[in-house]
Amino acid sequence: AVLELWGIKIGPIIAGLGLFGVAVALGAQDLFKNLISGILVLVEKRFKIGDWILVEGIIEGSRVIKDEDEIACFRAAGRLIASAIDPIIELVRKGRKELDIASGIDSVLAWKGFEDRAFSTMVASGPNSALPHARPSDRVVSDGDLVLLDFGGVYGGYCVDVSRTVCVGSVSEQAGRFYSAVAEAQKRAIAEVAPGVVASKVDDVARAVLAERGFPEAFGHGTGHGLGLEIHEAPRIGRRGQPGCDVALEVGMVFTVEPGLYVPGVGGVRIEDDVLVTEEGSEVLTRPEG
Repeated sequence: AVLELWGIKIGPIIAGLGLFGVAVALGAQDLFKNLISGILVLVEKRFKIGDWILVEGIIEGSRVIKDEDEIACFRAAGRLIASAIDPIIELVRKGRKELDIASGIDSVLAWKGFEDRAFSTMVASGPNSALPHARPSDRVVSDGDLVLLDFGGVYGGYCVDVSRTVCVGSVSEQAGRFYSAVAEAQKRAIAEVAPGVVASKVDDVARAVLAERGFPEAFGHGTGHGLGLEIHEAPRIGRRGQPGCDVALEVGMVFTVEPGLYVPGVGGVRIEDDVLVTEEGSEVLTRPEG
């Protein structure tokens, strides 16, 4: 069968763009944009109808501020994933493989009622925890390991995202310093969240805390990202001057606050929660009530 649109064979367009070959490397939005661009060029030539203008950001922009129904969904999803945190932490034990722990986390999320994972669950132990986006491996958790867990679920179509770091067995002085620094960075960054605050200011605060604690170069990613129907949406909570990071926060925005500290060959810590911007400041959605 030949895939056609208005009598135009689309298969050769896709092949010409090389989309099948790069699909793994491209995000879904980029893949769709490239496909549509190619189709529009051919439609323009076929029907001689003048120039097309491909616009970006209109739909994404309309999704930045959540309405009352969306906020209610996020609150429910936040309570749900908060209730999963303790059972998930209990899965982390000496002698277990990272892959086995990740499988257990996925089972807990399903048991709690999530429709799906929001992304591939991350479990990284020992030196692997120094990799911010590590994949679970056959590594066996050992005494003294820092174990970084990053997991999320889809509820009512919306994504929530949480990270916790667990120390197995005895806690070294170094691990304690790492954790204390990140916990304080997250606390102060969340305290900075309020309507009118520039998103990059929240990032500035988190980095300043880590620098004060002696880790000025150990935090390589942004402090947070927006949440919605996709796991990464606007706004971006990152360094000043980076695209999308110098917007003013508004009531109804939902995003993560997830500072991290990573020391190659040693380990890392990340603590992540989801935050709603409110009239009064912020509401943390992913912490147990009470």
